[in-house]
Amino acid sequence: MTSRRLVLTEDQEALRTAVRDLLSQHSPWASVLARTESDAPYDTSLWVRLGDLGVTSLLIPEEYGGSGGDARDLAVVCEELGAFVAPVPFLGSAVLATAALVAVRSDPVAADLLGKLASGEVTAALAIPATTVPGAVLSTTVLAADGKLTGTVTPVVDLVGAGLVIVLALDDGEPALYAVRPDESTAPPVRPITPLDLTRQVASLELVAHPAQLIVRGEPALSAVATAVVAGAAMLAAEQVGLAQWSLDTTVAYLKDRHQFGRPIGSFQALKHRMAQVWRRLGLARAAAIAAADVLVTETNPDEIATVVAVAASYCSETAVFAAEEMIQLLGGIGMTWEHPAHLYLARAKADELILGAPDQHRARLAELVDLPAI
Repeated sequence: MTSRRLVLTEDQEALRTAVRDLLSQHSPWASVLARTESDAPYDTSLWVRLGDLGVTSLLIPEEYGGSGGDARDLAVVCEELGAFVAPVPFLGSAVLATAALVAVRSDPVAADLLGKLASGEVTAALAIPATTVPGAVLSTTVLAADGKLTGTVTPVVDLVGAGLVIVLALDDGEPALYAVRPDESTAPPVRPITPLDLTRQVASLELVAHPAQLIVRGEPALSAVATAVVAGAAMLAAEQVGLAQWSLDTTVAYLKDRHQFGRPIGSFQALKHRMAQVWRRLGLARAAAIAAADVLVTETNPDEIATVVAVAASYCSETAVFAAEEMIQLLGGIGMTWEHPAHLYLARAKADELILGAPDQHRARLAELVDLPAI
């Protein structure tokens, strides 16, 4: 197994600082909480600012108008977005849909769509069930006929508001990748689903003879979607590290400030031990997430990539939930209220745990890869 680079570069640290400063100014938790109670769940102005910073097009090569970054850069951004539970369609558009298109960028249609994403003209979604697990056999019930698609895909991440949807369909029994524009219909094919995580939208795509543009047929179509799913799992791991870090920082700050019996409750040994457990797991999770991003850039062996990503996806999911649950418990009464943002982080952590595979599914996949029995 190749050793991984687990230390960020100066440029990546600068990127982290720039994204954090932008989110601190334009996406404080109070505004995120207020947005969950509105009819505009996504912050379009924040998306534009992220685009101006160049982070929404990090995966897009410069020749297509993108920033020309890589998965390691993208992971830095995802971690910060997780720390702020930012209400933007980053996973669906900047990760999943973009990764699928980049995988087939030699196709003229894909190249044109990448240019539109890079310019910020549209946001996109990849129409796969949110529960799709990396390494699973990809299938679809969407059928193509005469340039039109019919079928349902549910639930789809970040589908609400997307101007472009990348759909895996069967065309005369052959897999094919199509581009769909939801607004090209008098009956919009997007049916929102009430989410557990109010900062990330999910919906059903219900197509009935909907016009579509062919991107690519055959094995490249399946390969592009598989590549996107693996990239998405790795970026979710980075996001989960950001969730866990915010949960730890918030809890520690509260334990230092809250006093009982004349001293900070953070001085009580039992609470120190609980925070130490979160800190220990967070350190391991961060290393796993950085390794997962690094393997996407440096490795060509698909089994090696799958192994490292499966480790990160499993461990980071559970770490984020653990950190958020400890935060809720140790904040006491205030942690149970709607007015405190703790519930936003717990909901995002629990929802993330189910997107692109639950921890036990990743461990089962890992067992196959390393030839050990799954437990």
